[in-house]
Amino acid sequence: MPTYEYRCKRCGHEFEEIQKITAPPLTQCPVCHEKTLTRIIGAGSGLIFKGPGFYITDYKRGAGDTQSKGTKKKAKGEEKSSSPDGKPESSE
Repeated sequence: MPTYEYRCKRCGHEFEEIQKITAPPLTQCPVCHEKTLTRIIGAGSGLIFKGPGFYITDYKRGAGDTQSKGTKKKAKGEEKSSSPDGKPESSE
């Protein structure tokens, strides 16, 4: 549920309230009890990942990085199978 910020036009009291998106906005100030509340636009909160399965390295691939990790490992393994002079070893 989103958190909404409110400010009273009469007394200036500011507070946050957790409400459903479909809930009507509050109108009565909890301090002066006048119906002069206005909902103000807040910065909101950042995206929060909870639970296992999300890692700091997720989604960090660059725009030009098209090879998957498995492909890179396979390519490295193929490089090691070549002889020291750079020619691939024959399988005779």
